Formats: sequence, structure tokens, C-alpha cells
Amino acid sequence: MHAFRKAVEANDHDAVAALLAENVVFTSPVAFRPYTGKAITAAVLRGVSRVFEDFRYVREINGADGHDHALVFTARVGSREINGCDFLHTDEDGLIDDFTVMVRPLSAAQALAEAMGAQFERIEQEAAGAVATDG
Repeated sequence: MHAFRKAVEANDHDAVAALLAENVVFTSPVAFRPYTGKAITAAVLRGVSRVFEDFRYVREINGADGHDHALVFTARVGSREINGCDFLHTDEDGLIDDFTVMVRPLSAAQALAEAMGAQFERIEQEAAGAVATDG
């Protein structure tokens, strides 16, 4: 089992953040542009953990090179059932340097976009606080 999956399933936000490369690129299913950096990515993932209910990984697929991973999940956002996949790429140090999330159906993606929009001020504050304490 991938260490990221273990950290998420344990709801261990510090362990999740520790697995992210400083220059990680996070591509959200509901944002136009990717987010770059560990602080904002960790803050977004904490926000997602507040929004998703009944989250669980249902399948894990690993590439032959050991650097590519797909973690298939289910969750709820309000009354909407959501299916998705976390696509992870790890660097030579084993840290996640590319993280892309895809979700379906459209109605659940829209519910996710709305719920994350409501979280975004807090996410930005958390990311700024992390940069201030790390920098």
C-alpha cells in the first residue's frame, strides 16, 4: 500500500504533508490552473478532508517504474456520491511531485467545487501560515 494512502486513511495530515515534494504540482478537478508548492497542496488536501464524507480508497494501481500510482476512491459531498482517482508521481526521493485528481459525475464535481470554494479562504490562510512557519 502506498504511504500516501496509509496517511490519508489514518487522517494524518502531517504525514500527508511530509510525503509532498516542495515543488509539487497539484491539479484539481475543479480549478482551472494547477497549484504549485507543498504548503498550498497540503492546505487543499486538508480542505478536501473537511468536505468529503465517507471517503475510502477502493483500488490502488502502481506503475512498473515505481513512480506512478493511481488511487481510486469513493466519497460523498453532501448528498452527492463521488468517484475519483488520485494520480500520483513520485520523484527519486519518493516524494510526490505531481498530483492530479479526477472526479465524476459532473453533479458531484459541481458539489465539490462549491464546497471547496467555501473552504478556500481558510485554505489560503493555512497555506500562508505554513509558508510563514517554514520560511
